[in-house]
Amino acid sequence: MVNDVSRNEDEAATIPRPERDALAFRDAFRPHDGSPPVEWRISDGLVPYEEAVATMEERVARIAEGSAPELVWLLEHPPLYTAGTSADPADLVEPDRFPVFATGRGGEYTYHGPGQRVAYVMLDLSRRRQDLRLFVAALEEWVIATLWAHHVRGERREDRVGVWVRRPEKADVAPGKPAEDKIAAIGIRVRKWVTFHGISLNVEPDLSHFGGIVPCGIRGYGVTSLVDLGLPVTLPDVDVVLRREFEAIFGPTVRAAEPA
Repeated sequence: MVNDVSRNEDEAATIPRPERDALAFRDAFRPHDGSPPVEWRISDGLVPYEEAVATMEERVARIAEGSAPELVWLLEHPPLYTAGTSADPADLVEPDRFPVFATGRGGEYTYHGPGQRVAYVMLDLSRRRQDLRLFVAALEEWVIATLWAHHVRGERREDRVGVWVRRPEKADVAPGKPAEDKIAAIGIRVRKWVTFHGISLNVEPDLSHFGGIVPCGIRGYGVTSLVDLGLPVTLPDVDVVLRREFEAIFGPTVRAAEPA
């Protein structure tokens, strides 16, 4: 059972690819009655990756012991690559281009950098629902709803993790395989049923920076962003929608006080 993955102290959640469309329904992850709202934090500037991981580790421990509320932390990183637990070294095409960080989240190689909204999601599933597959589907639904509010149709693919956008103006990837670009990545880790890591949504990153890796180990497909799709949006614009759509799925939030 996939739930068994996170019952130990510190195991990465390796998520099979179920029929996620069937799982992605709202209200499944609203908190138990009486739970405090999720803290919502937005950091200005570029947050170093190691600093972000240390902050998550400390916060997750406090959430698990009941001394801190849940947290969603929105930020940007300087240009870097992360290697998930399934990363294939052959997919690191340009190892000297940007710093590379091994990370305990599920998945393969991912790029983070300016113009990409990273949302680290630290939720206690013991207060919600202890179902990792459904949790990933709920994160996907959050991204898809955010995109839809910007008139972009994001979609799931059973054979490809993340959220995808059809690109009919581009040449087919292969006969019978229309072009699609990835606009958001998802990778989580779970400890004592508290989640961390989360999602990254391309708003206006330098898409050429993805060329140093095979993103998420998926060859033949491209990457895109909201600005690349012709939408003149900013990170603050997207943040407003992310919060609204998060609350529709996961429940109320409250502005977080510093520090994390």
